[in-house]
Amino acid sequence: MAQKEAFNLVFTEMAEMRKKRVEDFVSAQTELLNKFQEANRQWFDRMQSEANLALDFVNKVSAARSIPDAMTVCQEWANRRFEMMAEDGKRLFADSQKFIDAGTRLLSSELPGKGRGRLSV
Repeated sequence: MAQKEAFNLVFTEMAEMRKKRVEDFVSAQTELLNKFQEANRQWFDRMQSEANLALDFVNKVSAARSIPDAMTVCQEWANRRFEMMAEDGKRLFADSQKFIDAGTRLLSSELPGKGRGRLSV
C-alpha cells in the first residue's frame, strides 16, 4: 500500500509540474504576443506622424513665397526627419531587446529541466 501511495504522490507532483510548465509556456507566449502588438501600435503611430509631417511639408512648401522661404521649410523638414530617424533607431533597439527577452523566457519555458518548478534530470 505504501508503494501505491508513493506512486500517487509522485504522479500528482509530476502532473502539477507539467501543469505549471504549460502555464509558464502560455504566459511566455502571451507576453511575446503582447510585445508584438505593442510594437505594431507604436510603429503604426510612427507611420501616421511621418505622413502628417509629409503633408505639413507639402503645405508649407506650396505656401512659400520665395526660394529662401522654401529652403527654410526644406531644412526644417530635413531636421525633423533626422530626429525621427534617430528616434526610430532607439525604438527599434528597444523593441528588439523586448522581443529577445520575451523569446528567451519562451524558450526557457520549453526546455526540460529549466526554470522554476521543473524536475531536473
